[in-house]
Amino acid sequence: MLHPTIATPMEWARAACDSLMSVYLPEELPPASRWHYHQGVFLCGMEMLWEAERDQRYDAYIKRYVDRLVDDHGNFDFARDELDAIQAGLLLFRLDERNGGSKYRAAADKLRYLFHTLNRTSEGGFWHKDKYAYNMWLDGLYMGGVFALKYAKLYGDTGLRDMALHQERLMRRYMRDERTGLLYHAWDESRRMPWADRETGCSPEFWGRSLGWYGLALAQFLDELPEEHAGRNELASSLADFAEALARYQDAESGLWYQVVDKGYLADNWLETSCTCLFVYTLAKAYKFGLVGEACLNAAKRGYEGLTRVLQFDEKGRFILPDICIGTSAGDYENYVTRPTSQNDLHGVGAFVMASVEMQALLG
Repeated sequence: MLHPTIATPMEWARAACDSLMSVYLPEELPPASRWHYHQGVFLCGMEMLWEAERDQRYDAYIKRYVDRLVDDHGNFDFARDELDAIQAGLLLFRLDERNGGSKYRAAADKLRYLFHTLNRTSEGGFWHKDKYAYNMWLDGLYMGGVFALKYAKLYGDTGLRDMALHQERLMRRYMRDERTGLLYHAWDESRRMPWADRETGCSPEFWGRSLGWYGLALAQFLDELPEEHAGRNELASSLADFAEALARYQDAESGLWYQVVDKGYLADNWLETSCTCLFVYTLAKAYKFGLVGEACLNAAKRGYEGLTRVLQFDEKGRFILPDICIGTSAGDYENYVTRPTSQNDLHGVGAFVMASVEMQALLG
């Protein structure tokens, strides 16, 4: 339902951030008091809103989250066996630039050197987590790759650029389906996972949010790569092809996308909001880069309008984003369509804020 006083995407972004700020202190964002990508995704969305509007409340909120976890020497507790642990490190770069001192750079260095210790496939692809041996997941390209490119840009560690682009090429090589233009959620080089196709190693389905992480990564890679970088044209072509594939699978009536993206015709499949937010962002960015035409822009607009139609408000007038799939590992169709949903899960709210900021930039 539409809120009578909210008219623009930027106003929606503020409503989302302000509502969660009214419920949680930064260190209480779930899972509380942890360095975790759930908080990182939401706060990266908030950082985009701060960059657009310079409301210092948002800057202070982000800083408090980081400062409650990172001590004065740059020490903090984080998982050392997974790409997911790196994502919240995206918050460190602006804090380092704005506040000086050594703690934020020291913390970023710790995350950067995870790339030396994470396990890899035979061709150098990062395992998503140690417990998923020889698995690459689409999620990982955003969780680690954008950090690598930002680190390279700020601190001059330019070898990280080729490393990040190599991860994307491996995903495209092994996980992209030629017929649909979509990518499977996961790939197991060892073919040992119960879901792995014995010929290709791929998981069997196109899961919405994993595709959203992939699109978000492609777009933000282009933000961070120098114009003259040799890999830029290939990456831009990948984003263009991917955006056009997404537009083909948009639900015509609602403007949203399904949990299993290509199977909207099945009765137990359902429309999912976090992937829709990420797809809107991806389409908007692809159009902004001049890589796609009006059809993709219109798909982004329809998707965003569809999101505003399903938004809700609680008894205190606070923003609620419904129908967000909770986290999940790779699996079969039943695994995805039987996953529980939640309201205001940080996966979804962060993605919604990102989509809102980008749509405002397009619409003016």
